[in-house]
This record gives sequence, structure tokens and C-alpha cells, in this order.
Amino acid sequence: MNKLNIGIDLGGTKIESVVLDSDSKILFRQRILTESQKGPDHVLNQIQNIYLQALNSIEGREHNLGIGTPGSISKSTGLLRNSTISCQNGLPLYDLIEKKLNHSFTIENDANCFALAEAHIGAGKNKPLVFGVIMGTGCGGGFVYNGKLRTGPQRLSGEWGHSVINPNGPKCFCGKNGCVSNYISGTGLEEMIYNNLKIKVSAKQFLNQSIYSKNEKDILHKFYQYYGLSLANIINTIDPDIIILGGGLSNHLNLYTIGLEMVHKNIFCEEPNTPILKNVLGDSAGVIGAAIIGKNESIENV
Repeated sequence: MNKLNIGIDLGGTKIESVVLDSDSKILFRQRILTESQKGPDHVLNQIQNIYLQALNSIEGREHNLGIGTPGSISKSTGLLRNSTISCQNGLPLYDLIEKKLNHSFTIENDANCFALAEAHIGAGKNKPLVFGVIMGTGCGGGFVYNGKLRTGPQRLSGEWGHSVINPNGPKCFCGKNGCVSNYISGTGLEEMIYNNLKIKVSAKQFLNQSIYSKNEKDILHKFYQYYGLSLANIINTIDPDIIILGGGLSNHLNLYTIGLEMVHKNIFCEEPNTPILKNVLGDSAGVIGAAIIGKNESIENV
């Protein structure tokens, strides 16, 4: 009997688990709150809680386990870095989870999990080179070549959100100025609105408005401009077969029309034709990708 695959997706507000069979059919799915404000020990307990629920659903059958997390594990220190679950930064997260669950697993950045899921069974299925983009609280990315996730020797492959597109721009939490994430993530857009208009509004609300003032139109235009520049840089660098958008901002339909025009203006090509599509798997992509990664057959080792 083939092993089942359990995936766990760690998020700032929720932790999700899924059980997949060998054909990637979902057999079990559950979500619980992360409650990171209660500290790292509580988050570990929540991970254990949802893992045990998944285990109970498969009645002791053998399984692979994969976990997706914001940020990444440093190869030099073994500590988690750049996670939006701030209470976990600087911790030996792999070791802590392994001790808690008493089971080996593969851990990957959540954007990489998203990219792998969409490449295997989503919008990028049967495409040789897939670049997956997360536009949510922050910006992340990952790319998959011939079905395998490319992580790179420094585990930096796909860290597109921290490419500098304006060295004179605002300070990013990573320490640099003017990163992609400063301009086209949800947090970045909200800060841009507040800094220019002194208005506190969510990125989703702002993008869903039907009427804009002149000053609001200027902010929106700037958002599309930086979106176009950011994605064109990906295309000019690796020329993927497809770019797939995920995260909350990916639901903004003008990204695929007005935004696409802005991308085309910055591509070093007379007739740009890279498809830029919305994800197919929705907010399940991350946890499905974690389950696929658990097989440890879909990561290119370097």
C-alpha cells in the first residue's frame, strides 16, 4: 500500500493540515488558529494538535510529512529567519517540531510550497518552468523546473520579494530599501497609502474601490507600475513558461489586464507572451504543496 502524504501549512493566522493519497486526492483537511500572540510554545502545541488530528484520520498508516512555513531555515545556523510568525524567528524550528511530533519531515518556505502545488496539479501543470508568486502580507516566490522545486545553494531561489527595485525607497524589514515587497505586497500598499494620504485602509478594500480620488489614482498607478517592473524582472531573468499569482492580492482582476500591460512595457522582447495567471488551487495550494514536498522527491538538491 502506498504511503499517504500529510502536509501542514503554518500561517500567521491559521495552521492547516491535509492528507493526500498517491494521486493527490484530499482525504482529510483541517484548520485551527495559530494564536502566535500566545508565544512559540503554544504554536508548537497547535502544530502537534493538528498533526494528531491528521494521524487519527489515517488510523496509523505510514505517511510522509511536509511542512510549509513563512521564512526559511538558515543552512548555516539551522534557525528560522524572515518569518511573519515573528515569535518563531531565531528558533531551531525543525528540531523543535521534530521533537514535538516524533516524526521526520521536510520543511520548506510557504511560497515554494505554493509554487510546487500549482506546478504539479494547478495552473502550471505540464509547464516546464513555473514561477509562483505570492502577493499577500508580504511578497514571496518559488520556481519549479520539470516538476522539481529549485531552492539553490543558499536557499534563496525565488526570494523575489526582497529584490530592490528602488534603492531610495522605504526601509524594508529585511534591512534594505525599496524591496518589491515595499510596493506590491498588502502591507507595502497599505503603508504607501498611509504615507501619502494619511488614510488607514486595507489593501483589499483599496483595490476593490469603484471610485478613486486623484491622489488615490496616483497611488494605484504607482502600484501597477511597480508590479509591472517586478514581474518583468523575473521574465527578463529566467523567462518562465508561466507565472502564477497567489496570495490575497492575486484576486485583484486588474492585475491581469492593466497590470499585464505594465509588465509587457518592461520586458526585453518585441512580442512578450508570458502567461500570468491566477492560481487554481486557492488558499489550499500551500498545504497541498507541503504534502507534496513531504515525499522529498520534488526538491532539486544542490
